[in-house]
Order: sequence, then structure tokens, then C-alpha cells
Amino acid sequence: MAVQHHPTVAGTTRAAPAPAPSGHTLSTAGLKTLAALRIVTGAIFVWAFLDKLFGLSYSTPTERSWLEGASPASGYLSHVSVGPMESTYHGWAGNTLIDLLYMGGLLGVGLALVAGIGLRVTAVAGPLMMLFLWLGEFPPAQHLSDGTPSMSTNPLIDQHVVYATVMVVVGVCSAGRVWGLGGAWARLPVVQRYPWLR
Repeated sequence: MAVQHHPTVAGTTRAAPAPAPSGHTLSTAGLKTLAALRIVTGAIFVWAFLDKLFGLSYSTPTERSWLEGASPASGYLSHVSVGPMESTYHGWAGNTLIDLLYMGGLLGVGLALVAGIGLRVTAVAGPLMMLFLWLGEFPPAQHLSDGTPSMSTNPLIDQHVVYATVMVVVGVCSAGRVWGLGGAWARLPVVQRYPWLR
């Protein structure tokens, strides 16, 4: 493609920026940046799953691991002390179905993001999971149910909103094709038949 030259004020010429190729909206660097964001976000969820499964002594001691018979979601749910879902979450603590949904969500979202597959599904299911976690912390409240300060730093945006936004962005941008299995996943017959699985 010929480079167009335009005169400058001093009479010299400068190269005009080349137009972006048709159909491409992100540069290679942009796609790699999205892929890195996707992978590190997914790694957060995979780690949380592994820590709760095995009790790796970070947020979960070994004796409180799922493999030792502890409820992986009950610690969080039973300590919710603010917001409209407080009593509901207390009632869910220790429920086997809730534990399965919670751990399945952590693993499913984490693996999908790391591998770059099923990002459209993740862009819906992941934010829904983040909404339930956000309701448990309920940032709009300035005080807990016992009247003590909630120490909330922002009435709307917390890490759950950030994670949900990342999931939507990488899903919309099909960010699984760079450093991921998104291309191979999209070629599977079942995914071609049901494009929402991408």
C-alpha cells in the first residue's frame, strides 16, 4: 500500500497514519492486553476454588477445606452482616446445593477465563455470581446491621463490579483467541450450532 505524504507548515512532508485493516478494531497489543487481563482475572477464581477445595492455608486453613468436609460457602454466608440478603444468606450457610453452585461457579468462571472458552456464557453467569457476592458486602450501606461502621469505601463499585466488567468486556471482544483456546473452541460443531456457547 502506498504511503500518502502531506505537506507540513514548514513545507516538509510527513507520513499519514495507515488506516486500520477492515474488520479489525483492536491492535495486536490491545488483544494481548485483553488476553492478559482475562488470564489473571481467571487465575483469581481458579485459586479461590483450589484454596477452598484443599485448604491451602491462605484464606482457608486445611481443616476448613471442602475435602475435609467443611462447607466452602458457609464462612462467607454466615458472616454477612449487612444488606437486604443478610438473613437469606445466613439461611443458605451450610446448604450442600449452595456449596456446589458456589464452587462450580468459581471453577467454571476461572477455567473459562484462563482457557478463553465459553466467554459469552461467562459474560452472563459470572456477573450474576458477582451480583450475589456484591449483595453480601452491600457497599451502599455505611453501617452494618449492628450499627458499627461498614468501612465501605465506595457506595457502588467494589472488586465484584470490576470482575464482572472484565468478564463482559472479554466476552464481547472474543478475547479467548489470543493466548487461549477460543479459536479451537469456536470450531467445535456444538459451538457452531449454538453460537451463544462461545
